Amino acid sequence: MTRTSLRQLALAGILAATSAASLAASPKEALAAFHDALVAGDRAKALSLLAPEIAIYEAGYVERSRDEYASHHLGGDMEFAKSSTRKVLKQTERIDGKTAVVWEETETTGTSRGKPVHAFGTGTAVLEKRGDTWAIVHVHWSSRKAK
Repeated sequence: MTRTSLRQLALAGILAATSAASLAASPKEALAAFHDALVAGDRAKALSLLAPEIAIYEAGYVERSRDEYASHHLGGDMEFAKSSTRKVLKQTERIDGKTAVVWEETETTGTSRGKPVHAFGTGTAVLEKRGDTWAIVHVHWSSRKAK
């Protein structure tokens, strides 16, 4: 086997393992797995839970694909997740066929770039059932400082 073939085979194995690891029984579990992957710094797992065509809305900005998110904010999101604690205060899930919406209210404490953080957030995630997995196709996050 050539070196290129071995690399392709290894990559296929990694992707298959990542996809199998991302199986979640519910949209809530898929969303939780995404946040857990951020905390763990597991880039491959976090990306495996996002649809390639995901749209991410945050603070007035838009990232229009998984690749765009991976090249812009994923690293910062993982760094922030590692230095903070995110607590889900309220979560609601609605499933309609192969589409689901998860609404969350969160509280986050910790540090960011050496400064203390205490914020309340809201999030909406839209997920789509693809085979046996739930893929995150859209998220909209916003937050405010605690008073």
